[in-house]
Amino acid sequence: MAKINSEVQSLSNQVKHHKLTKVKLVKRIIFLFIGAVLMAVGLETFLVPNKIMDGGIVGISIIVSHLTGIKLGIFLFFLNAPFFFVGYKHIGKTFALSTLFGITIMSLATIFLHPVPAFTDDILLATVFGGIALGAGVGLVIRFGGSLDGTEILAILINKRLPFSVGEIIMFFNIFIFASGGFVFGWDRAMYSSLAYFIAFKVIDIVIEGLDQSKSAWIISEKYTEIGDTIMARLGRGVTYLNGEGAYSGDDKKVVFCVISRLEEAKLKEIVEGIDSSSFLAVADIAEVRGGRFKKKAIH
Repeated sequence: MAKINSEVQSLSNQVKHHKLTKVKLVKRIIFLFIGAVLMAVGLETFLVPNKIMDGGIVGISIIVSHLTGIKLGIFLFFLNAPFFFVGYKHIGKTFALSTLFGITIMSLATIFLHPVPAFTDDILLATVFGGIALGAGVGLVIRFGGSLDGTEILAILINKRLPFSVGEIIMFFNIFIFASGGFVFGWDRAMYSSLAYFIAFKVIDIVIEGLDQSKSAWIISEKYTEIGDTIMARLGRGVTYLNGEGAYSGDDKKVVFCVISRLEEAKLKEIVEGIDSSSFLAVADIAEVRGGRFKKKAIH
């Protein structure tokens, strides 16, 4: 056992941590800053003045701030601070520092924006645009390696000990928080808070994945060469041929794999259907695509 531990430690020492370049570091700092400020704008100029909450630690901070009369930014920082140390230990230094920077900027921005009057007192407008601002801010921070709420870190740790997913744990926390908010702000505000949270959740997905979401396509056909050539010629997409075997027949199969945008899906189906109407086609969403040698061409 001692020998194995020694070998593991030796291997760990050989693995170098690749530091971010100055350009990437500056880019990360800028977008973490923008994301944290957007979060603060959503809170202080839309949600909080209209007694609408967010979920997680931010939601708890809003309730405690309302009950004590102490500025929201103070609770945002001190209630999230413990999770910085947890993230540093269990997730990584870069994530922890990005999270600390984001939470600090968010807290300071909410204190700075506190005297600013609400942009609207229309409860529905405040819910929608507050949710959009929150989602855009949180999405940017997550996309660039940080977090603005310690609930997710806590959920990851609980997930290791209990048979519940991270999403289920966060949902349980938020049900409790919104229910508590119902007693403090009223049940209509709790329902608006749930709507704002749902909007923010959807906007987070858009910011992280992008509007031009990519899709992967898997095609099984005897005419795989013709299909592959046509995809490259008409969509300008790279194609990979994979070897497969039919589980029932035992026959060798060729699988055509390619990545397309969601706008190209209809054209791809048209191409495959036109060449081999009996082919098998499966299309799935992809969160992110990097690399590739083929440049995009116009669809024709």
